[in-house]
Amino acid sequence: MEIVRRLVAPCTPARLFAHVDDLSRYPAWMDLVHAVERESADDAWDVELRATVGPFARSKRLRMERTELVPDRVAVFERAESDGRNHSPWMLRAELAPIEPSPNGAAQTELTMTLRYGGNLWTGAVLQRVLDDKVAAGSAALLALVTAESRPS
Repeated sequence: MEIVRRLVAPCTPARLFAHVDDLSRYPAWMDLVHAVERESADDAWDVELRATVGPFARSKRLRMERTELVPDRVAVFERAESDGRNHSPWMLRAELAPIEPSPNGAAQTELTMTLRYGGNLWTGAVLQRVLDDKVAAGSAALLALVTAESRPS
């Protein structure tokens, strides 16, 4: 399964990148990301994903590593469990590109987020819809967050 979301944010790439290059910042804008704990010395995080479908809740714990980092441009996270077993792949890619300033001259950045998932926890029409809805809501929340930060005080 692959979900791709694009948004245009009223800020510089550096400001937007600060929200997507560190998984510990995701709970502030992505409801699906319930809890995140950064491992001490590595570019690795213990992530708990959680979603509710009616009276049922689904959760998943993942160890994610940042496998690519180009400051203010690209951050890629991939599942990398340390238990020696095979696990379904998860990959999250955040790619930013500056675009033409808005008519009032304000900076703008396009963010493309790609989530690839190869397991069966979130498959099926209902769960896939829940995941897609969570990603859409997270996109809107991130846009609201950076828009609020970009307003003059």
